[in-house]
Amino acid sequence: MTTQTPSFTPSKSDLGLLGQQWKTVASRWITNVARYSVLIVLAVSFVLPFFWMVSSALKDDSQVYTVPPIWIPNPAHWENFPNAWGTYDFNRYMVNTILKFALPSTLGVVLASAVVAYGFARLQWPGRDLLFSLCMATMMIPFAVTMVPLFIVFKNLGWLNSYRPLIVPAFCGSPYFIFMLRQFFRTIPEELSDAARIDGASEFGILWRIILPLARPALTVVGLLQFMFAWNDYLGPVIYLNDQSEWPIALGIAYLRDTTQSVGATALAYPYLMAVSAIVTLPIVIAFFFTQRSFIEGISLTGLKG
Repeated sequence: MTTQTPSFTPSKSDLGLLGQQWKTVASRWITNVARYSVLIVLAVSFVLPFFWMVSSALKDDSQVYTVPPIWIPNPAHWENFPNAWGTYDFNRYMVNTILKFALPSTLGVVLASAVVAYGFARLQWPGRDLLFSLCMATMMIPFAVTMVPLFIVFKNLGWLNSYRPLIVPAFCGSPYFIFMLRQFFRTIPEELSDAARIDGASEFGILWRIILPLARPALTVVGLLQFMFAWNDYLGPVIYLNDQSEWPIALGIAYLRDTTQSVGATALAYPYLMAVSAIVTLPIVIAFFFTQRSFIEGISLTGLKG
């Protein structure tokens, strides 16, 4: 006795449904390919300058000025990095930048901006909104307008040739960071502050024990942005600092760029400049690598509540 396997003939509705599914899958696949292609192009465009910087740092002059350009140096001159760093006192410049400028100004901006932003976001007092508007209006004043008056003020105070004109104003906060933290503080539920007040907590205690721990992502963003600003600042130090031993790294790089003297037997101004620039860029890249999660979270959450 033989058994006959029943045959299945798809209907037109089944074929239409299958075709619609294939169209959906194909459309989704094309969308993903286009999205990732754009992301790859953008990633390459951002990485390319850094690659060229490191590549140029490993060349000599004959390879740097070759047309068409040489992307992979052969041979690679790894000695350019220690030689370039030892050209001038870059160790002192690095210490000045970190200990005398970047860290103190970052600490001042984070603390002051957090306190002021808390007053604008969580406290009720007469004239609050007007004063906040005036604070935001100061962002429209370019530095070129206040540069000379500030120089005269700091000169009369006897603060020239020191880092005080660069650090003390940081402890007054930054309007941009005040705005960022205010927007973030307003996303924190008011019930937490009300419960703390019922338990007898002061406003400073609420800020220190409740608001700041919850605002860690936003504080990370503020700290990283201010640190990067101080790390790259050139105009401020060039105005107030005259003693070369007090220079930050930005002035040291500018001095290396402007110099025309030969180092050793061969003039290696461009490779040495790229080598020092690569070394100086590395700490910022490492800092962002370890704080990228908090940085992205702080950027995405800031400003959710107007």
